[in-house]
Amino acid sequence: MKDWLEYVDEPVPCHPLMNQADEALVRVAYGSHGIVETLAGETRDCRFRRNVGRPCCGDHVMIRADGGDAWVVDEILARRNEFMKADNRGRPQVVAANLDRVLVVIATRPLPSRDLLDRYLVAVHSLGIEPVIVLNKAELEPEVEDGTLAHLDDYSRLGYTVVRTSCKRDGGVEPLTALVETGTSILVGQSGVGKSSLAHQLLPDIEIQTGALSTTTGKGTHTTTTTILYTLPGGGQLIDSPGVWEYGLWTLDDADIAAGYPEFQPWLGGCRFNNCRHLSEPGCAVKDAVAAGRVSARRYDSYTRLLAQNAAS
Repeated sequence: MKDWLEYVDEPVPCHPLMNQADEALVRVAYGSHGIVETLAGETRDCRFRRNVGRPCCGDHVMIRADGGDAWVVDEILARRNEFMKADNRGRPQVVAANLDRVLVVIATRPLPSRDLLDRYLVAVHSLGIEPVIVLNKAELEPEVEDGTLAHLDDYSRLGYTVVRTSCKRDGGVEPLTALVETGTSILVGQSGVGKSSLAHQLLPDIEIQTGALSTTTGKGTHTTTTTILYTLPGGGQLIDSPGVWEYGLWTLDDADIAAGYPEFQPWLGGCRFNNCRHLSEPGCAVKDAVAAGRVSARRYDSYTRLLAQNAAS
């Protein structure tokens, strides 16, 4: 029989998961709770502590068991970037984090309105994320000649990745499939361009994944109306955020708009005035570059219209 003193130094038994913090990825967030996936591939329904903040889709977090089957988020790890949408007052609101690319989807039908693509690209640049231009419904001829579609090669020359896809042709989305096999991507674009069709082509098991998330929460199929991070078959992740950017963007700073035109970069900072807006100011290096043919007059005109729209919003 052991002496009483020998028992004093023995550790007190405890639950093996208590006080153990694990890193996890937020796949979907609903207000004060969400679904995370651990590094071991296990899904957990976690509560978000008010003093920690509200994680969003794509966040990396530290989670801890909170007794029984309950889990809580202890910490939101540093974000590489944040993806925004406009709230009902036109202010930016974070809906996802840690993206590698934004897939800006346009289509032959409906045709993009004038400057729509440029406004989307400027917004992506302001977030510090790589934009990719996706021309969907490539099997269809445009109903009318459109300036944006006629100048897609110009965007390629500016360094943008341009991908043409078709959900009606065999292998029509393979170029996009290969592109998203690494990192995290999100689909954005106006209504009717085929984002949902592209998501189903890229994610043949989307309904299974959505159903699994609903089962984890025990709250039914409301997962179909919120931002969700899916795992792609070939690797990589795709975020689907219904309605994002279909109803407009937040107001941008004039400097963000200018920075969103990569062809302006060699001349930004070379103007006579530090606060030059590149409109009617004398000694503007950007306007001189346009006059000399070094910057596209079409894109410069788009820039001036975006400035005007931004001022009116």
